[in-house]
Amino acid sequence: MPTIFDTIQEAVREERFLVSWHADERCEERAITAWQIAVGLESARLMQARPHSQPNPTVIVRQLLADGSEVEVVWAWLEASRRAVLVTVYWVN
Repeated sequence: MPTIFDTIQEAVREERFLVSWHADERCEERAITAWQIAVGLESARLMQARPHSQPNPTVIVRQLLADGSEVEVVWAWLEASRRAVLVTVYWVN
């Protein structure tokens, strides 16, 4: 049975994902594009899965950007529409 992380990765691979307003703002502040985050999800390392989070299950992943910077990213799963949502992104200190 696929995990919530597997399900989110598959949705992003199939371009079934949304970018939240908050994530869009954080990406802009950090000069990161959402596509960098989406592409990097394939090699991201799962830090925490929260399958029972409300209102939607979430995962926190850590990934490297093309310039070598490390970020943590929160993704959520929308079961009703079968899509992932990029919730936010932040630098790893």
